[in-house]
Amino acid sequence: MTRPALVGDIGGTNARFALVTPGAFDLHDIQTLACADHANLDDAVNAYLASINGERPIEACLAFACPVHDDEIKMTNNPWRFSKSDMKQRLGLDNFKVINDFTAMALGLPHIPDEDLVNLGDGHSEPGRARLVIGPGTGLGLAGLAPSQRFWIPLSAEGGHASFAPVDDFEIRLLQWFRGRYGRVSIERVLCGQGLLDIYTAMCEFEGHDCALSTPACVSEAARSEEDPVARQAVLRFCKILGDATGDAALTLGARGGVYLCGGILPRILDTLRISDFRKAFADKGRMSPYNADIATWVVTAKWTGLLGAAEALHNEEVT
Repeated sequence: MTRPALVGDIGGTNARFALVTPGAFDLHDIQTLACADHANLDDAVNAYLASINGERPIEACLAFACPVHDDEIKMTNNPWRFSKSDMKQRLGLDNFKVINDFTAMALGLPHIPDEDLVNLGDGHSEPGRARLVIGPGTGLGLAGLAPSQRFWIPLSAEGGHASFAPVDDFEIRLLQWFRGRYGRVSIERVLCGQGLLDIYTAMCEFEGHDCALSTPACVSEAARSEEDPVARQAVLRFCKILGDATGDAALTLGARGGVYLCGGILPRILDTLRISDFRKAFADKGRMSPYNADIATWVVTAKWTGLLGAAEALHNEEVT
């Protein structure tokens, strides 16, 4: 029997691991570990492997929420850092691939069933055209996916760190608020968990309300239950800004193959996202509005898309 390989999807908050038969997509022994409970990657991997039975893997593909082009990896939203070459030896691996987490999201898309895609608005997907993957969580991930004759080719990017571009008077005021707190304001500053909380806090300050909520989860829950009108407006504005940014990225990439919205936040606010101005903002691009209006947008609700993408990348010749 072929020895299972290790796959992982590591973000700022959680590290998800699984085993998979090389060349297949039969994820098993899936576990989620809190990054804060482990000093570094090898500590988390060893804790995971100690909890399962079987031989230690000699192949691994791990996806990280940070740039991965250099040998030295430094996580963007948690303190882990390591050398790829050193980590390969420390984990006893013959084959060790390191990819970006949204590269893994992109590569996982062809392996998820249609029932794990929730359509937002009109539009359609053209076969054989580039796809865009974007989504807010601890940060804001973004990647592209282009077809080739044998494999899907991931287009790794750090588009979440592009500058936030306000499009109305309220967002200009919001930009000034963020700038006063952070200096330069990237899209990720606004479109992430902390960004959602910051939008709520800013709105409370603008309207002279007490900020009763202190976590992004509390904001999204209060918006869903409609118990806090400022929270609901904050989530609706978050969705609208996401539509603006996603539409810009779709234009830049030429994502006629469709747009896929991932990340940990959107499934929790899906009902609000449906009624928000996301789709209107996505298509509101002046002379190019018909171009974007014709592009399909979906929310990906599958839990393990990144792990499936890591399994795809393990022996995908286009992923180095």
